[in-house]
Amino acid sequence: MAKMIDRQLLKLFIMLDERLTAKTLFYTQYQIYLLDTWGAIKQAQLQFLEAEHDKAVCHQAYRMNVHCDNLDQEIGERQKAIEEKFKWKLKALKQTLRRKNDRNPDQSNEHQTWFKAQEAQLLALKRKRLDRVVPTFHHKNDASDVSQETLRAIEAKEAAILTAKKEKIEARYQRKIESLNLRTEKKRERLTRLNQKIKGWIETIYQRHPKNDYDLGDDIILRLENLTMRFGGLVAVDQLSFEVKQGEIFGLIGPNGAGKTTVFNCITKFYRPAGGKMIFRKSPVDVIVLNDYPVHRIVRQGIIRTFQNVELVWELSVIDNLLVAAHSRFHTGFFGQLLHIPKLRHEEAVLRQKAMHILEHLGLQAYMHAIPYGLPYGILKRIELARTLMVDPKLIILDEPAAGLNDQETRELARIIRDIRDRHDVTIFLVEHDMGLVMDICDRVCAISFGKKIAIGTPKEIQANKAVRDAYLGEE
Repeated sequence: MAKMIDRQLLKLFIMLDERLTAKTLFYTQYQIYLLDTWGAIKQAQLQFLEAEHDKAVCHQAYRMNVHCDNLDQEIGERQKAIEEKFKWKLKALKQTLRRKNDRNPDQSNEHQTWFKAQEAQLLALKRKRLDRVVPTFHHKNDASDVSQETLRAIEAKEAAILTAKKEKIEARYQRKIESLNLRTEKKRERLTRLNQKIKGWIETIYQRHPKNDYDLGDDIILRLENLTMRFGGLVAVDQLSFEVKQGEIFGLIGPNGAGKTTVFNCITKFYRPAGGKMIFRKSPVDVIVLNDYPVHRIVRQGIIRTFQNVELVWELSVIDNLLVAAHSRFHTGFFGQLLHIPKLRHEEAVLRQKAMHILEHLGLQAYMHAIPYGLPYGILKRIELARTLMVDPKLIILDEPAAGLNDQETRELARIIRDIRDRHDVTIFLVEHDMGLVMDICDRVCAISFGKKIAIGTPKEIQANKAVRDAYLGEE
């Protein structure tokens, strides 16, 4: 009884530990998001101030009848403002004429005469205003020392104002950063203390009931031990055993019906295996048995997969498809989601920025707001790959990623898979019928037939293996 209680407590503590670790990561990501956003706002404000400084210098020089370099721009903006103002006045005059005609249709001739007189006055006033915009300078070439000295004084005054505004913006930015760092550090310390307590409770339980690490080597991320899957009397996977090393691209090959996708479905718990163990290294110090986890908890352990057919939400945009994939990264509860509280908006902002970075990395930013319907098949495959990266996976399972792609798209896919492995420090486990792709990118390959392992080794060793050629390539 005590052992059963400890086991339930252990599950609870491990779940709390996962949530606290995820919250700590969120606060760090949100801090980075705010720093990037505030930095972009600060740069935009500084650029705006620079532009306003040039306009202010020219404006002051214009008022003092001194020639400056940006005179034409200043005159053009003033003329444009006058044109816009009188355009609306003329439009209002036409509206008045129409109302007069509607009220007294029989006096339309008198109304037309009145309108022409008013229009002539309006156009004359506009010409007068436009003529007054262009000043007459005594020294258009700035040869006068008085004009040069006046212009320098204006520039010095506006430069002092610009410097003061810049310092004010920079001081405000630094205060916001200091406040953010202080708040984030307090939250992180609080979560760290709580996390240490929970880890202490976990260690206490492990002292009473020693943890079994299943002799999983430090370089192994996944081990299948005698995995068996039956459908009635049909044995789809028969006593299959192999190991996947951390950071490698591991390939699983075999003829149609060999049980490759069934293996994937067992690992991700779409199927419940009839026998055997699936041992996964969740972290350097945490080894779990996937048999004990339901299908909806697998993604939280760091395992994510794609499917043979493209499985997107076709009614949503590409970036929203990525956000849907990150549902397990939201920590706001049901009522928080219902009320759309600020915490939810913060989480969504962080995840949206992450999605934009992933799309940019995979060359999909042009399709960010597009609906998947009608997009090329190679683009859809890349969107699925992008979706797997939203949950920071440790193991990505790809089920026939090159199916339906042409040679050029397959070469590009090989480059992307390698880049994902290196950039995100993940392990790739794939099933593929394209032997060119498998032999090109895989570090090790396991060949199976009728659910049984035939051989495992490097691509060259698999190519040279006679049993593989007999079963898979059809040689006798």
